Amino acid sequence: MPEFRQWVKYRKLRGSLNVGMRVERSAALLATLYANFKTKSGGYTVYDFMPHDAEKPPSLEQAMESWA
Repeated sequence: MPEFRQWVKYRKLRGSLNVGMRVERSAALLATLYANFKTKSGGYTVYDFMPHDAEKPPSLEQAMESWA
Protein backbone atom coordinates (compact mmCIF):
# COMPACT_ATOMS: atom_id res chain seq x y z
CA MET A 1 0.00 0.00 0.00
CA PRO A 2 2.92 2.47 0.05
CA GLU A 3 2.38 3.08 -3.68
CA PHE A 4 -1.25 4.07 -3.06
CA ARG A 5 -0.17 6.56 -0.41
CA GLN A 6 2.40 8.03 -2.82
CA TRP A 7 -0.28 8.52 -5.44
CA VAL A 8 -2.62 10.13 -2.90
CA LYS A 9 0.17 12.51 -1.92
CA TYR A 10 0.93 13.27 -5.59
CA ARG A 11 -2.73 13.87 -6.41
CA LYS A 12 -3.16 16.13 -3.41
CA LEU A 13 -0.17 18.18 -4.55
CA ARG A 14 -0.58 18.14 -8.35
CA GLY A 15 -4.14 17.06 -9.07
CA SER A 16 -5.44 14.36 -11.35
CA LEU A 17 -3.54 13.04 -14.37
CA ASN A 18 -6.83 12.70 -16.28
CA VAL A 19 -7.08 15.38 -19.00
CA GLY A 20 -10.87 15.51 -18.68
CA MET A 21 -10.61 16.18 -14.96
CA ARG A 22 -8.08 18.96 -15.57
CA VAL A 23 -10.44 20.60 -18.08
CA GLU A 24 -13.35 20.18 -15.67
CA ARG A 25 -11.32 21.78 -12.86
CA SER A 26 -10.38 24.73 -15.07
CA ALA A 27 -14.00 25.32 -16.06
CA ALA A 28 -15.11 24.91 -12.44
CA LEU A 29 -12.57 27.49 -11.31
CA LEU A 30 -13.90 30.01 -13.81
CA ALA A 31 -17.49 29.22 -12.81
CA THR A 32 -16.57 29.68 -9.14
CA LEU A 33 -15.00 33.05 -9.78
CA TYR A 34 -18.01 34.18 -11.79
CA ALA A 35 -20.57 32.92 -9.26
CA ASN A 36 -18.76 34.48 -6.31
CA PHE A 37 -18.48 37.77 -8.18
CA LYS A 38 -22.17 37.81 -9.11
CA THR A 39 -23.55 36.79 -5.72
CA LYS A 40 -21.16 38.88 -3.62
CA SER A 41 -21.49 36.30 -0.85
CA GLY A 42 -18.43 34.26 -1.77
CA GLY A 43 -20.08 31.04 -0.66
CA TYR A 44 -19.13 28.86 -3.62
CA THR A 45 -16.11 26.58 -3.85
CA VAL A 46 -14.59 24.97 -6.90
CA TYR A 47 -16.04 21.62 -5.78
CA ASP A 48 -19.58 22.98 -6.16
CA PHE A 49 -18.99 22.97 -9.92
CA MET A 50 -17.05 19.68 -10.17
CA PRO A 51 -19.49 16.76 -10.09
CA HIS A 52 -16.76 14.16 -10.70
CA ASP A 53 -14.39 15.12 -7.88
CA ALA A 54 -14.56 15.25 -4.11
CA GLU A 55 -12.86 17.61 -1.68
CA LYS A 56 -11.03 14.78 0.02
CA PRO A 57 -9.64 11.69 -1.70
CA PRO A 58 -10.88 8.38 -0.30
CA SER A 59 -9.03 6.92 2.64
CA LEU A 60 -7.00 3.75 2.24
CA GLU A 61 -9.73 1.73 3.94
CA GLN A 62 -12.46 3.17 1.70
CA ALA A 63 -10.40 2.47 -1.42
CA MET A 64 -9.69 -1.10 -0.39
CA GLU A 65 -13.35 -1.64 0.43
CA SER A 66 -14.51 -0.34 -2.96
CA TRP A 67 -11.95 -2.44 -4.86
CA ALA A 68 -12.81 -5.68 -3.05
